[in-house]
Amino acid sequence: MAQASGVEIGVRARRGQTNRLARLARVAQRKPLGSISFLVILAIVIMAIAAPLVAPHDPNELRPSARLQAPNTTFLLGTDQVGRDVLSRLIYGARVSIWVGIMAIVIGTGSGVVIGLVSGFAGGKLDLIVQRVVDAVLAFPGLILALVLVTVLGPGLEKLFIAVGVSIAPGQSRVVRSAVLSIKENVYVEAGRAVGATNTRLLLKYLLPNVMPIIIVLASLLLGAAILIEAGLSFLGLGVQPPTPSWGNMLSAEGRRYMELAPWMAVFPGACIMLVVLAFNLFGDMLRDILDPRLRGSR
Repeated sequence: MAQASGVEIGVRARRGQTNRLARLARVAQRKPLGSISFLVILAIVIMAIAAPLVAPHDPNELRPSARLQAPNTTFLLGTDQVGRDVLSRLIYGARVSIWVGIMAIVIGTGSGVVIGLVSGFAGGKLDLIVQRVVDAVLAFPGLILALVLVTVLGPGLEKLFIAVGVSIAPGQSRVVRSAVLSIKENVYVEAGRAVGATNTRLLLKYLLPNVMPIIIVLASLLLGAAILIEAGLSFLGLGVQPPTPSWGNMLSAEGRRYMELAPWMAVFPGACIMLVVLAFNLFGDMLRDILDPRLRGSR
């Protein structure tokens, strides 16, 4: 009997794995752009992690004799004004962009979720005061707010995490609050309150799991926005500081100054920013369709 039950469990496990693979195949067929975007993101992340192994040259090595070389067999994407390999700097720049995007999302999502949960659940005067503060912050574009914060905090990668994270937190808190206002009126929340559940338990057990799909979709969509803000700050000279390679600072003064003479110095970093932001947006759109039951049956 024990052997038979073990075989049955194995069969069920294989069936469950087959069903998951079939669902993934249906999703890939229904959202081909989202699937391709996921592969692009995965490739960029792997490239960033394995940068020392993938990059053909040292990204900061100066080669005066190889200044402003066009793309060739030795330097596949050409060199910059001091002879540094553009391809190697792009690969190492992916590390900075992805890392800043992830840390900014962790900070922005964490603070935005806490503010949205507490504000929406508490209601009353607390909700009114918090939302007026959020309205005031949302009056500033994200890049302008990040620009002010990084100017006040000063240069540094950790300061950049905070500046970009805080700039995206208000929008996330507003979306989470809207979801909480709807969910907290459901019967199961009232039932939990009736049996004596504390507010903390209601927030963590009933509200947070139900807004988690929204949080995941927002995080995936805002990753691209965070990378774009980092690139903008680095372009203005307030983000990642040279000689550390970043897509934004590669587009900065040197990229603009040599645009006509060496267009590859600006075209390739700009293309990387465009590609990764587009990939995250399309991937977030796919996640939304998968995680939102209201959209799942309409596609």
